[in-house]
Amino acid sequence: MSNFKQRTLDFLEIEWATYIERFNRWPVAEGRKRVNDQGYEKFRDMLAHILAWWEEGMGIILAIAEEREYERKKYDFDVFNAEAVKKYKTWDEAEFLAHFEKTRQKAATSLRTMNEAAWENKRVRTWVNGIFIDHAREHLVALSRFLLLDTLQIGWATYVDDFDQLDDEKKKEFISRQGFENFHDLLAHIVGWWEESARIVNGILNEPGFIWQDPSTDEFNVELTKKYSTWSYTDLLKHYEAARLTMIELALKIPDDAFLNADVEGWLASDGVHHYDDHKV
Repeated sequence: MSNFKQRTLDFLEIEWATYIERFNRWPVAEGRKRVNDQGYEKFRDMLAHILAWWEEGMGIILAIAEEREYERKKYDFDVFNAEAVKKYKTWDEAEFLAHFEKTRQKAATSLRTMNEAAWENKRVRTWVNGIFIDHAREHLVALSRFLLLDTLQIGWATYVDDFDQLDDEKKKEFISRQGFENFHDLLAHIVGWWEESARIVNGILNEPGFIWQDPSTDEFNVELTKKYSTWSYTDLLKHYEAARLTMIELALKIPDDAFLNADVEGWLASDGVHHYDDHKV
C-alpha cells in the first residue's frame, strides 16, 4: 500500500470519523462562532458542503480508476456549495447524519479496494487531496492530534523541498505573494510563530496562573525578521527542522483533554495547521 493511499484512509478513518464528535464537544456558542467564521449559518450546512464534495469527487475518482467516461465540469464553487446546502436542507437530522457517516464509510471501502495504479493518476490524487485531506484543514473547527501531526510530519516536512523545486521565476512570484523579501525571512516568520506557540501552550499546560499576551502580529513579524537576519541560511534551515521536531514532540505529549482547551487548541491550530495553508507552496 502506498503512503498516499494509507494517508488518505487515515483521514477517512481517523480525522473524518471523529469530526462531528469533536465539534460537538464545544459549547454551543463557541461552535456556532466557528461555523460562522467558516461562512456557514449552521454546522449541518457545512457538513452538507463537505458531503456533496465527497459524493462528487468519489464518482470521478472511481470512474477514472475503472476507466469509465465521466462528465468533465467547470465548477462555479459558490453555486455548487449553495446547491449542496439546499439539497439536504429538508432532510431529517438523524437521516442526514446517518447518510454522512454511510458516505464516509463507503468512500473508505471503495478507496481501500481501488486498483493500485489509480493512486498514481494525477487527477485522482488531486481529487483525493482536495476533498479528503486539504478539506480537513480548510474546515478545521475542532483540532485533532491526528491533523496536527499530519501537517507537521508531512506538510511542513517537505515545505523547503517544495519551494526548492520551483523554478526561479515561480520562486519570486511565491515570495512576492507571501509578502516577504526572500525565503529566509519567510522561514524565520514560520519558526518564530512555532516557538511562540510552543511557549504559550507549555505555559498554559504546565504553569498554574500562566498569563500571556497575544503579540501584535505586524510588530512580531518584524521582530522575527530582525532576530534571524544575521543567521546563515544553512543554520536557519537546521533551526527550522529542530523547531518542527519540537512541535511534533509537543503534539505527541500533550494530553487528550488539552485539545478541549480553546486557547491551547487555538494556538496549535493556528501555527501548526492554518499557517501551513497560509504559506503553502
